[in-house]
Amino acid sequence: MDYDRLEKLLASEKMPKYRLDQIRKAIFRDGVSSFSEILTLPRIFREELDEEVDILSFFPEKALKSLDGRSIKILLKLKDGKYIETVLISPKPGIWSACVSSQIGCPMGCQFCATGKGGFVRNLTSEEIIDQILFWKQHLKKNKISGIFSNIVFMGMGEPFLNWKEVSKSIKDLTDPKLFGFGSRSISVSTVGIREGIEKIAKEFPQVNLAISLHFGNNKKRSEYMPINKDYDLNNIKNSISCYFQKTRRKIFLEYIMLADINDSQKDADDLIKFIRSIDDNYLLHLNLIKYNETSGKFVPSTGTKMNEFKNYLVSREISVTIRKSLGEDIQGACGQLAGKN
Repeated sequence: MDYDRLEKLLASEKMPKYRLDQIRKAIFRDGVSSFSEILTLPRIFREELDEEVDILSFFPEKALKSLDGRSIKILLKLKDGKYIETVLISPKPGIWSACVSSQIGCPMGCQFCATGKGGFVRNLTSEEIIDQILFWKQHLKKNKISGIFSNIVFMGMGEPFLNWKEVSKSIKDLTDPKLFGFGSRSISVSTVGIREGIEKIAKEFPQVNLAISLHFGNNKKRSEYMPINKDYDLNNIKNSISCYFQKTRRKIFLEYIMLADINDSQKDADDLIKFIRSIDDNYLLHLNLIKYNETSGKFVPSTGTKMNEFKNYLVSREISVTIRKSLGEDIQGACGQLAGKN
């Protein structure tokens, strides 16, 4: 929602300040879908607001719900006719987390990611980003879905640090106690390792969680499957991590998608161990092993047995590691599967 426009409209109507407080609570906390639902406002003013201000900056077109009921994916049509996807997941009973997009498409071109295959179209505005959260609040209310909406992850379409101006503004709104009121530690930002972005988040939002999509412990392999490694290779990422630790003393999550016969051998594990051990204060690193969620292409996920062997080998070398459960694969809503297609 264009919050600045709303404030100007209220000022032009000479509405008392408490009216803005009523609207803020109803929209950002209670998840109302229209101003007509805010019965504490005068009827004529409700009608005027519904005509003048759009609560959402897009139109939901298609919804898919996973068989286990723990994931919901929505295709959203933006006002310029472009599409994005956002996902709501329930990692634990009664807990809901939103996976939001920050770009239409992605310029990174990682070979195993569906988003990158569609290329890059444009950055999302901060309004289009936070409206994904507004949408999910409305969805939970409309469908009488119980539970706590507790976490937000910037792990949808796009590389957040290449749209930092808008992403940072959206984080400020999401953590603003007068608006959404999310805690900084309930927000996570994922990057392929953009150094400048890592420096900025450490300075501006030291309590927001940081995840780095690593996927390989070997520069040759990482460059082959992740073109960005030519600019931000493992040595660059290592230095960025060290600087981040010096400034924040916060944990970093390393993401590692497991691809059969590509990055799941003992040699790959040894490369990963060598990389992690080369970083000062590596006790602050935690590795998430993630099953590859299939997209169109040549890649195959590592077997469950292989993933467990890989994990146990890392554990035996005193690496902090877990296998992260993937949700939403049956609706193409899991990690790496968002494409934003109609």
